[in-house]
Amino acid sequence: MNETFARRLTGLAGIAAAAALIIEVPLYFIYSGPPPDANVLGRLLLAIFALAFLIVFVTAFRELVKRVNPAYEWVGSMAFATGLVYATVTLVSSGLEAGAVIAADRSIDPTITVSGTYILYGTIGRVLLALFLATVGFGISRTNLLPRWTGRSAYVLAGVNLAFVPSLFFGNDPADFYAANGWGTTASMGAILSYWLLALGISTYRSATARAGLPAQPR
Repeated sequence: MNETFARRLTGLAGIAAAAALIIEVPLYFIYSGPPPDANVLGRLLLAIFALAFLIVFVTAFRELVKRVNPAYEWVGSMAFATGLVYATVTLVSSGLEAGAVIAADRSIDPTITVSGTYILYGTIGRVLLALFLATVGFGISRTNLLPRWTGRSAYVLAGVNLAFVPSLFFGNDPADFYAANGWGTTASMGAILSYWLLALGISTYRSATARAGLPAQPR
């Protein structure tokens, strides 16, 4: 995988993951009570695709860092590992919710009923995502592989995620912004991540086009 291809693949994967998340998040706010099964399963299916694209993104990002500056390959590997663990934890949460909805004989709200996902989507997810974002920000800033704003915004989002880590002490009402499964702790963080991924994906893909137009460097 050469650098140009790594940039294009990273960018496209980021854009695809962001698009799925952008469509998914509003589906959480359509119904005030227990949503119909089709709504829950539809948004979970979108989340599964988004996380699959995220896995491609972190894999390609690792290769991109290695191509740009081999001295920071360890940073790319850490971003890959934390991103992969985050995706795995979130996929498990999605599986638990989908299973509960399929098995139930009535409409349920899995954000309340499936108590095993509270900390997976919440505190655990926030810690993993904060570490992932901080690592991505560090890799970008040290290797200069993308514009400065991409690295700085990653640091800011890492801090925002860390601010929600104590949410596990604040109950389980999804209508509360700061609850363990609250709309601020989970859905809002997903929305912010999606738009950041979209911007990062576009910037990364455009950087591949820019580099492709540069004259070959003498050896």
